[in-house]
Amino acid sequence: MALPSEHLHHNLFYLISLFSLLVLSLLHPIAANPAAKSYIVYMGRSTKELGDIEAAKQSHLTLLSSVIPSEASERLFLKHVYHHSFKGFSAMLTEEEASILSENDEILSIFPDTELDLHTTRSWDLLESSSGMARIQRLYPNGSNDVIIGVIDSGIWPESPSFDDDGFSEIPSRWKGTCMEGSDFKKSDCNRKLIGARYYDLTESSSNDTVGSPRDETGHGTHVTSIAVGNLVPNANDQGLARGLAKGGFTSSRFAVYKVCNSVSCSASASLKAIDDAIQDGVDIISISLGLSVQNLTFLDDPIALGSLHAVQAGILVIAGAGNSGPNPKTVVNTAPWIMTIAASSIDRTFGSNIVLGNKKVIQGFGVNFNSTKSFPLVFGGDAAVNSSFFKAASNCAPESLDRKKVEGKIVLCIDDEEYRNLTRIEKENTAWFAFAEGLILVDQAIQRSFPFAGNAAYTQIDNTGAAQILEYINSTKNATATILRSVDILKFEPAPVVADMSSRGPGKQTEGILKPDLAAPGVGILAAWPPTDDNGDFTMGKPTGFAMATGTSQACPHVSGAAAYMKSVRPKWTPSMIRSALMTTATITNNAGNPIANGTDAFASPHEMGAGQMNPNGALHPGLVYETNTTDYLYFLCYFGYETRLLRSMFDRKFTCPTNSSEDLISDINFPSISIGKLQGARTITRTVTNVGNRNSTYNVKIDSPDDLVVSVSPETLVFSPEHRKASFEVSFDGKGATTKGYKFGSVSWSDGKHWVRLVFAVNII
Repeated sequence: MALPSEHLHHNLFYLISLFSLLVLSLLHPIAANPAAKSYIVYMGRSTKELGDIEAAKQSHLTLLSSVIPSEASERLFLKHVYHHSFKGFSAMLTEEEASILSENDEILSIFPDTELDLHTTRSWDLLESSSGMARIQRLYPNGSNDVIIGVIDSGIWPESPSFDDDGFSEIPSRWKGTCMEGSDFKKSDCNRKLIGARYYDLTESSSNDTVGSPRDETGHGTHVTSIAVGNLVPNANDQGLARGLAKGGFTSSRFAVYKVCNSVSCSASASLKAIDDAIQDGVDIISISLGLSVQNLTFLDDPIALGSLHAVQAGILVIAGAGNSGPNPKTVVNTAPWIMTIAASSIDRTFGSNIVLGNKKVIQGFGVNFNSTKSFPLVFGGDAAVNSSFFKAASNCAPESLDRKKVEGKIVLCIDDEEYRNLTRIEKENTAWFAFAEGLILVDQAIQRSFPFAGNAAYTQIDNTGAAQILEYINSTKNATATILRSVDILKFEPAPVVADMSSRGPGKQTEGILKPDLAAPGVGILAAWPPTDDNGDFTMGKPTGFAMATGTSQACPHVSGAAAYMKSVRPKWTPSMIRSALMTTATITNNAGNPIANGTDAFASPHEMGAGQMNPNGALHPGLVYETNTTDYLYFLCYFGYETRLLRSMFDRKFTCPTNSSEDLISDINFPSISIGKLQGARTITRTVTNVGNRNSTYNVKIDSPDDLVVSVSPETLVFSPEHRKASFEVSFDGKGATTKGYKFGSVSWSDGKHWVRLVFAVNII
């Protein structure tokens, strides 16, 4: 998903986002009816009696003809038809027509087809060094290469060496997918590793011709795919930086791509169609770095949540990014409990870009840029304000605060006052660039909280100490100058990981009864495959494929997808919830300096920021115990959330009745590998059940880590397993009556048999 703060090669991603907004502001609805727009119509699960797709299309068109008037007959067409795992379609409707259709008993939900946001060498090195993943891969060298990841994104650049199929056996016979051709993509571009490629018509046209190609137009899809499954590629680098051996999480995995994004936007209706196709094609894991920017929708109005629910029913693990709208709370997206939601963290590599002042003094800075080492005049933003009343705004490079005449051709210093903390780095950059600055020095006390990337522009970040030294120099001379040096690699940087500033935070807006995000993974400054570009930055056929760095939960998501694929190859009988549980309960909570993982303000990161912690692929293969969450649990979740039995029976192929006492408070009781209580008044007891996947005869004892003013107890305190007793339940009681402060309290309940540590994190909101 590229969300607004994601940083792609030479700021390309930001430019795409900006262009997208411009196009959206200029687009006019179709001429036939100014009020018509695209809607998604969801009609529940598919049945064997549904018949072929042509019959389904005719039935849907008949339904449409009952609400679309004859004078608007040009709108009588289907954009997408869903018919594999669930039924439905997308079409152009007015709000009134959609309202009339919603009253039809066959239709379970109807909602606007919105646009979705697009939310490596060193990253896997860090994970391997901290978790011993390389050693585990040597212990299990024969993990199956028949695990298939479906990547729903912006397509693929198939010529990349990251996707060569050398050493791969024949494609598994269970695979039902296809390799669609386009003007610049042939069937021969697929191989035994890239086994499927689909693309979807992203236009609002009644033409029967599907426009486009599986080829990547933005670089985003190629980048995230190579993070998950990319081959070993030596000497990978981004214009000399981050040089090393590029590799994905599970290089032996096969993959299929489903292109739902073009250079302008990502389609919700196409994404839902892609999930439907991926289920039918036979993928094992869906990796989707996309999400809605609007978080107040219900789960059945969210195309990713809706499609993923059917995928999980089919035994497919769905992994998605948490979003790039941090660090504010309640910004996390993809919060359905059947989706594994991933936050982004930094790695132990950063980039130094020091500043040489005119007096020869060197100031330490951090940034990624490829500019030449040239000296420019230096000015403080406050001294370049459009007028005196804008002094403070200009000091922080707030939008429209800088006077171009005072900035053009100079390097600008921007500070970071508390009242302007809501300004994003991108906004400050653009303020400087729009005033034609030659360079930007940005004060950021928490250097690792975001990834500074400005491409060819002169850019660096410094701390408050460095800023004070630069201001002292500026005030000491009438002709201040500075040079921002070209970036250099800094390895084994401490502390790492740090939760990225841009990574979206919990709790979820729809419900606080489920803890989100689930897990953190590397997502800052990740080097991965990128389409070849010419001197203007345009993608070019026939040139050597390169690599580029990018930041976002888009990059964190495929790290977990790759690890999950490897786990699936070693543990083929494990269900999606078992894999998710293993990854969560074995997550790491300390950094490479031996201290608790922190956020961008140097405070300890909470579960609302990093979920259960940083992914630990080694430990996840041997979790000892797992928390299994099944379809019945998800049914109860939907009941508790407020959905009626009639609707759920149409979605699930089973007889089921919602409990009469259903309420949102009961969501906390679902057997999830974490605990979240959105409102605790007094005391409450939560039940969890674990399944033993370790030694058959084992005894686990409990350890509780809780804040002083929250009383937590567990019963029983010992769990005993045998071949006849593989499951055990326990109760966790929370008593907040003696709490000295209100708000969320965090902690954990851990079970250990002396070999395994099974950590269950909790978030409890005392009101």
